[in-house]
Amino acid sequence: MATKTSPAARAGRSNAPNYRCAECGWTTAKWVGRCGECQAWGTVEETGQVAARTTAATAVTTPARRIADVDATLSGFQPTRIDELDRVLGGGLVPGAVILLAGEPGVGKSTLLLDVAARVARLGKDVLYVTGEESAAQVKLRADRIDAVADSLYLSADTDLGQALGQVEKIDPALLIVDSVQTLSSAAVDGSAGGVTQVREVAASLIGAAKARGMTTLLVGHVTKDGSIAGPRLLEHLVDVVCQFEGERHSRLRLLRAVKNRYGPTDEVGCFDLTDGGIEGLADPSGLFVSRTKDPVSGTCITVTLEGRRPLLAEVQALLAESSTSQPRRATSGLDSSRVAMLLAVLQSRASVSLHKDDSYVATVGGVRLTEPATDLAVALAIASAKTDHPLPARLIAFGEVGLAGEVRPVPGINRRILEAERLGFTHAIVPASPGGTGPVPTGFSVREVSTLAEALALLF
Repeated sequence: MATKTSPAARAGRSNAPNYRCAECGWTTAKWVGRCGECQAWGTVEETGQVAARTTAATAVTTPARRIADVDATLSGFQPTRIDELDRVLGGGLVPGAVILLAGEPGVGKSTLLLDVAARVARLGKDVLYVTGEESAAQVKLRADRIDAVADSLYLSADTDLGQALGQVEKIDPALLIVDSVQTLSSAAVDGSAGGVTQVREVAASLIGAAKARGMTTLLVGHVTKDGSIAGPRLLEHLVDVVCQFEGERHSRLRLLRAVKNRYGPTDEVGCFDLTDGGIEGLADPSGLFVSRTKDPVSGTCITVTLEGRRPLLAEVQALLAESSTSQPRRATSGLDSSRVAMLLAVLQSRASVSLHKDDSYVATVGGVRLTEPATDLAVALAIASAKTDHPLPARLIAFGEVGLAGEVRPVPGINRRILEAERLGFTHAIVPASPGGTGPVPTGFSVREVSTLAEALALLF
């Protein structure tokens, strides 16, 4: 028989102590050493009863308008005069937009945003640069080095959110840059700077100010060791644009990708060259990934990869040497090692290329990393060229995905890749056979379609 709970018992249960995480606000009925949401240790504290809160309706200060009466021209794109950045953003900066730029330490985030700040300030607009990681003198040294000094560019070295918002009230900038959002903290909430609660409060306050003033805001975000943006996932939902700045530490090339963009596409990629004098956009970066040799060399093949919607030429190099051990070495650089191992097995099993006694070294030129499956055919042809010591034609490109059965599968953007290769002076291409064909081919450009890897090897060797 079911028992009824008395009102006194229910009242006693409601007055039971409650525990709350000081970092993210997660609550639980009993104490635990580790937060169940943010996984922080030692942040769960007793807070007592948490009463349910409701918000009553208030008087409307700004009445709602019909969507047809809203002036959309107030949110038009304003170019930054950095073509590669404008390409990724969809046309430029939008008034009131909040953009989050994340990337590894030292990749060039601060250098790029300082250049943007100077270019916007030279258009006669006030720009506020809030730095929480460096002093104003350190930022000034970088600005002198990259020629980013402008009269209407203001610097503020603050880590307090209230002080930063006070500077916004005083200057009323058209562009606000915060470097970085994890260094600001608010005295109104608990937790240390960079914690979940603080990042949520800082982001909400800055976004509210940006929307109310029509002020474009650029936020620098830290990343974790696995490459994801540090802080709560809510941060990426709140902002309008999320950009990822990528680049190898030993390479000058930097790639800017839009992960989220409410104002434009997310398949565009911006290319930048990071030098001692600053960071510059690269309208044609293909020359960085192709070696310059007078005579053809065996073991090399040029391919065309798509970064977003942008075709880029890259060179794959392979070297084979007789192994002195029972287990040949398989070394790669700039390519997926497991995919290269698969292509070695396909070459040996499906194309009768004996590789089981050779050490193989496969790499890309210029430090570029190729992850697209369309580079499989070029990697396989470079390995076969190194094995036979037979150079491929000088003006040849190859692309296509290779399957375990030795078939060459179609890839997207075949015509776009061919047009890019023709623009850079190439005259021949080996491409996968596609049911829809390759599309219009430039005059004087030879295209050979292959359906298997063995057919491609027979065509060349």
